[in-house]
Amino acid sequence: MNYRRFGDKIIVRIDKGEEVLEQLREIALKENISLAHISALGATDSFTVGVFDVNKKQFYSNDFCGDYEIVSLTGTITVMDGKPYIHIHMSAGDNKGLVYGGHLSRAVISATCEMVITVMDGFVGRKYNEDAGINIFDF
Repeated sequence: MNYRRFGDKIIVRIDKGEEVLEQLREIALKENISLAHISALGATDSFTVGVFDVNKKQFYSNDFCGDYEIVSLTGTITVMDGKPYIHIHMSAGDNKGLVYGGHLSRAVISATCEMVITVMDGFVGRKYNEDAGINIFDF
């Protein structure tokens, strides 16, 4: 992984074999990011995405292996318990044009990932919401 900061924007290249969320955590810690928006595209050969069932308060994940293009990766960096909290959703398409996506748990890059992180002034934390069963923005 390599990146450069230009004002409030961080341009990131995540390399083959690197895991997206691990690299984001590293950047968030190094750059002391407490609030940011993330957008990216690229290629992955192994990823896990899923859906949270609010009624059952259970996360259902799906693992994918093969050649996939990341057609959309978007999310936020906030803070929970003093640590970066990274919340990403990703969609990836296969060689037939079928797209799979959801909440990102893991994605290993197969070629490259091109990412833009927009850092914002301010602080937004996270807190657990009993009704939803997830961690939500805490203003």
